[in-house]
Amino acid sequence: MEKRKVVIIGAGPAGLTAAYTLQKAGVPTVILEKDTQVGGHARTVRHDGFLFDIGGHRFFTKLPEIEQIWREVMAPPGFLRVRRLSRIFYKGRFYHYPLRPLEALRQMGVFESIWVVASYARKRLFPLPEEKTLEQWMINRFGPRLFLMFFKSYTEKVWGLACSEIGAEWAAQRIKSLTLWGAIKSALFGGETPRTLIEAFDYPERGPGMLWERMAEQLAAGGQKIHLEHPVVRVRREDFTVRSVVTRGRQGLEEEHDGTHVIASMPLPELVRALDPPAPPEVLEHARALTYRDFITVALIVPRADVFPDNWIYVHNPDVQVGRIQNYKNWSASMVPDASQTCLGFEYFCNEGDAFWSLSDAEIVAVARREYEALHFGPAGEPREGVVVRQPKAYPVYAGDYQRHLDALRDYLLRFTNLQMVGRNGLHKYNNQDHAMLTALLAAKNVLGERHDVWAVNTEDEYHESAPSRE
Repeated sequence: MEKRKVVIIGAGPAGLTAAYTLQKAGVPTVILEKDTQVGGHARTVRHDGFLFDIGGHRFFTKLPEIEQIWREVMAPPGFLRVRRLSRIFYKGRFYHYPLRPLEALRQMGVFESIWVVASYARKRLFPLPEEKTLEQWMINRFGPRLFLMFFKSYTEKVWGLACSEIGAEWAAQRIKSLTLWGAIKSALFGGETPRTLIEAFDYPERGPGMLWERMAEQLAAGGQKIHLEHPVVRVRREDFTVRSVVTRGRQGLEEEHDGTHVIASMPLPELVRALDPPAPPEVLEHARALTYRDFITVALIVPRADVFPDNWIYVHNPDVQVGRIQNYKNWSASMVPDASQTCLGFEYFCNEGDAFWSLSDAEIVAVARREYEALHFGPAGEPREGVVVRQPKAYPVYAGDYQRHLDALRDYLLRFTNLQMVGRNGLHKYNNQDHAMLTALLAAKNVLGERHDVWAVNTEDEYHESAPSRE
């Protein structure tokens, strides 16, 4: 162990978990992070006393080892216990999510309700013969009418693709067992609540970044090195052994970091393109074929104590661009500097470099203000300020022939003797933070001499979620 030193690329949940696990075993690490703060996609952004997430991050897991890490890092003060309220906004009406059948029937009206039930019943009797696409997968479980109402618009906002272009693999990974009848049965008669439908969850008082910042502090106190604003520019190798990782530091100068092992959560295609000497042309071609969906949060600061009671809202209206709206103070009162104000996170899904991404911050705030009014929260001029945060590569895209390209990259990288990929972007898997942490935990254990298949996380049954996650 004394001879081992691990270079960790990325200071998000996966990278920090790897370092935390190795620190306990006495193995030194150096953590390289391109951003200005730790936490990755789960960081908490600060602005004039307001705190906001990049998306919302509930702390709930069925993985005991991950639960133990959370409790260790957050004790004291521990977590808040938050009651969940989230709704779907569709055609001017709110529908509770998870489903409340009687309320949904009342909201939809008699004829719409009959249509939904008949549509569902027909597909149960005569299902589509194959489930290659997300659309086919959802229609077979919810019926075409409910799919059009509550899945199509939102899903296509998130991915920028028709549901008929998204692979069913996404649903198989993220939505393992939910059906319309299962949701109704759970709502009416109880039973085990699927993961995405849990009514309460844990949350750090000052946002998810609070946990990752505390973990980083503990790592630093234990002698682990964390370098912020150090993007990776090259991964030097000899055949299939990584010798060092080269970063560009804050002064623009290159720095070389050597180690016996490398654990990387940076986007998989970027790491492949950073290899020096370069990967073979056919491997680089596979890397170019993998794509991501990007994400913009507009934090609108509203000088009003109450706007809506939800933690978050899914916006299924196709006539507005916003996909989801967070109400941060309803996650924790400490997310705003005083109770007389509200901070709403308008979340837009886009592609880096497209028309929306390329708008100026002022133009993006103006769009959010207009949609604030269009959704009848208040006049467009009511939010006194807006803050824009761009998050590139937020979601790995499961479309087209992506699985073939991913398999080829996995097979190539598994030939390396001392390199492991972890996390959502490192494995190109749309998983939650607890599964991202699990991949890093297993990678760290591999460094310590155990043998785990990191790529199997969220594939084998024991690693699966038991229900859909809309996080």
